[in-house]
Amino acid sequence: MIEVFADVVCPFTHVGLSRLATRRAELDRPDVTFVIRSWPLERVNGEPVDPALIAHEVDLLRGGVAPDLFTGFDPDRFPVSTVPALALSAAAYAVSPTVGERVALEVRDLLFEQGADVGDRTVLESLAARHELEIPASVEAVDADYEEGRHRGVEGSPHFFLNGSGTFCPSLDITRPDGVLHIEFDHAAFDAFVDRDCRA
Repeated sequence: MIEVFADVVCPFTHVGLSRLATRRAELDRPDVTFVIRSWPLERVNGEPVDPALIAHEVDLLRGGVAPDLFTGFDPDRFPVSTVPALALSAAAYAVSPTVGERVALEVRDLLFEQGADVGDRTVLESLAARHELEIPASVEAVDADYEEGRHRGVEGSPHFFLNGSGTFCPSLDITRPDGVLHIEFDHAAFDAFVDRDCRA
């Protein structure tokens, strides 16, 4: 099991999960599941996530690290809040790890590859119906994940936990030389992370 604390709108998470899913398939390890938990950045930062910031990060990733991803991202269809989507994902995991992973990955695909507003209730109702789920009435599971993440020392989105050890964003090298955001795929860190479980 690979456990991840992340927000839906985090493009770094989308890259990391996509690359891990590809590597999992290459290694024929369907037994390795992704448990993707809530780390709502709007609560971490005390304000809504800026779509212009995410659009800038997406442009950098699409321009070098992940030209195959973010094909439909539209900052004009950006969720005001991700808490409802995170709550639906948590409800899916309450059914089973398999359903949870499918919903957690699909909600990110909707946002980044299909240009959908995953804060829109109609979009979430359609997603829930495809997986025979109901929109949860409570966001307590999101709150519980957030508090557990704080207790476990989550540094940001995404923070991965594997075999009891936590790592912030092992797939990317994110730096700000001279205050300018720079992102590269960190092959060595990614391979080291995968070697801790997926090759076992």
